[in-house]
Amino acid sequence: MIERVLVPVDGSEPSERACEFVFEEFPDATMVLLHVINPVEAGYTAQTAIPTASEEWYDSQRDLAEEHLDDVEARAAEHGIDVERLVETGKPDRCIVSVAEDEDADIDHVVMGSHGREGVSRVLLGSVAETIVRRSPVPVTVVR
Repeated sequence: MIERVLVPVDGSEPSERACEFVFEEFPDATMVLLHVINPVEAGYTAQTAIPTASEEWYDSQRDLAEEHLDDVEARAAEHGIDVERLVETGKPDRCIVSVAEDEDADIDHVVMGSHGREGVSRVLLGSVAETIVRRSPVPVTVVR
């Protein structure tokens, strides 16, 4: 029986579909919501080289993450689903696999959305979902 489902969320339509999938398919499981703040998204500009600008960027990303988690948690409550929240900083695929591997997290399954990139964009940008499928120690469901 699946008791704890890790659901990476970023506020995108694919991550919203992944949450809906969990609401329908795993109504008795605890959702472990994970939002990963990726420092690469800050970019490399003269402004982000200033320490206060970097801190402001991180703080705004942290606030945005909390908003996403609040939204999903409210919807999960409507379905009677318990939620745990995590915000990590790093490369998304590494953070997701790390949480899935963490014995203390006790994850049984990962459900995540896929942006569905194909062709050249997939080759150039890589696929977080594909990496998770390959490296996760637990089963993964990718929702499109």
